[in-house]
Amino acid sequence: MRLKYHTLAALFLMGTAAPAITSAAGDVEAGKAKAAVCAACHGKNGIAVIPGYPNLAGQNEQYLVSALKAYKNKQRSGGQAAIMQGQAAGLSDEDIANLAAYYASLPADGGE
Repeated sequence: MRLKYHTLAALFLMGTAAPAITSAAGDVEAGKAKAAVCAACHGKNGIAVIPGYPNLAGQNEQYLVSALKAYKNKQRSGGQAAIMQGQAAGLSDEDIANLAAYYASLPADGGE
């Protein structure tokens, strides 16, 4: 009986967490269209063209969403934060989700 209870509780928790996990999923094609300005530093295929800039190709989608929101809210500092804060300032939550989905969908090696 106890095992059955724990199994049902775990399934319930997984079911309630699933919408939170999937709700951040963006539109890859919309992200690709929005990523043109990102390519100047992060490369057309998500592989940075400037030494010291991060590659975005294959990066974890949730991480990218968190990072862009932190830049937008000026919660990240140091390095190139001032540049990224300016870039992220004009992004909507939908834009952020779409960009994250696009870069996460790319092969980590940029397809080369």
